[in-house]
Amino acid sequence: MTRWGVPLLALAAFLATVSGYGVFRDEIYYIACARHLDWGYVDHPPLVALVARIFGPSWIALRVVSAVAFAATIVLAGDIAKAVGGGTFARIAAQLLVATTPIYLSLFSIYSMNALDVLVWAVLFRIAIALLAGSEPWLWILFGAVAGIGLQNKVDVGLLGAGIVGGLLVAGPREVFRRRQLWIGGALAFAIFLPHVIWQVAHGFPTAEFIRRAQQHKISGLSPLGFLAAQVMTIGPVGCAAALLGLAKLLSVRTFRALGVAALIVTVVLAIGVSKPYYLSPAFTLLLPAGTVPVEAWTTGRGRVPVRAAVIVAILLSLIAAPLAKPLLPVERYIRYAKALGIEAGSDENHEMGRLPQFFADMHGWRELAQSVAKVNSALPPADRALACVYGQNYGEAAAIDYFGPALALPPAISGHNAYWTWGPGRCTGELILIIGGDREDHLENFATVEAGGVHHSDLAMPYEGDLTIWIARDLKVPLRDAWAGSRHYD
Repeated sequence: MTRWGVPLLALAAFLATVSGYGVFRDEIYYIACARHLDWGYVDHPPLVALVARIFGPSWIALRVVSAVAFAATIVLAGDIAKAVGGGTFARIAAQLLVATTPIYLSLFSIYSMNALDVLVWAVLFRIAIALLAGSEPWLWILFGAVAGIGLQNKVDVGLLGAGIVGGLLVAGPREVFRRRQLWIGGALAFAIFLPHVIWQVAHGFPTAEFIRRAQQHKISGLSPLGFLAAQVMTIGPVGCAAALLGLAKLLSVRTFRALGVAALIVTVVLAIGVSKPYYLSPAFTLLLPAGTVPVEAWTTGRGRVPVRAAVIVAILLSLIAAPLAKPLLPVERYIRYAKALGIEAGSDENHEMGRLPQFFADMHGWRELAQSVAKVNSALPPADRALACVYGQNYGEAAAIDYFGPALALPPAISGHNAYWTWGPGRCTGELILIIGGDREDHLENFATVEAGGVHHSDLAMPYEGDLTIWIARDLKVPLRDAWAGSRHYD
């Protein structure tokens, strides 16, 4: 029961709060991608869309997938603590650390590739620990298979692989490079990932452009020290202490030193790059469990019960931040709670902020946006409705139309943003387009007439989604092919 108690409690808690504030921007985007299955997309590999195709299109069902992934990650955290020398207390403490870490409460509360990514890293760490401890070399083949699947979800698994290779070269055992199973595993990972590489080549490496533009214009830049300091908010003060202990533990034990070096490599690469603080979060599935082992060793003997109880209480105090990480409180209560703690609405991106942090704001307004567009569409004469198509300025707006639109008699949406641009203009002719947002003057450069058909308002969404005019644009002045080519933006 010590292995399953905390994971099952966490799973039950997540299932009880699965709906949160509403569907998240990226969730409806992944569901849109699932309708266009391919070996790649501008901003992510294909696995997240494939899973959405299998378990969707219900966003609630997809959040259940994330909740199960969270429980599995907690199980693995306990197993990692045991595998690096811990006992029952280390296992339970490791599970509680992962179950209460703010960034995990956020990432696993919605469906996204990040939830799957954290689980993949935890699986790979567990396999690597077994290999370093002397398990059968065939596990390198399993490692390669999991890594390949992980790469088809998020390419940062390649950073982990590079970190482990670097760790083995620096700290050993270097003789593993003479094992054919390691090379077979590497080849298997590449073979599984190869279809996405071919897709990137065939489409002119759009992800490289996406990353470059996001780093230049979207992601809030942090200095290396700023990136490291931000981890205090990401995993909490107790989590930071545990992670540092875990790193020291791994570096002090020859058997697992390569993993400690790997964690350092991953951290340095992310810190000196243009990264969001949560990019480091998968690495904590190793560092947090490893940090519980020295704590257990220091609290043996007589009197250990009250000391260990105090450690558990300190871990559980991280739940004070739970409503800041996961949608648990009604909006107005959340705002008062955050204000009482001195927390201001924030974002990892360069955006003006509204009443809510971006993570929560992006769970508001999508159904209402579709309803606002549908109201404009329904007011058109029947002949115009037959011609109309809907253009979203970004993938969230377009995906909202595609998700909620069919029940509102709306046509499929088009957009120049990310994967939507690669799907083309569909049946749209340019004779009549309902454009969500933007400036009339800009639209008049491309259309003969542009009239306001209505306004969508949401005071809880991000400000750039809060007040959007629904424009009725008629008679595209330029060839549709040229207009579509100029609409592309990857960021």
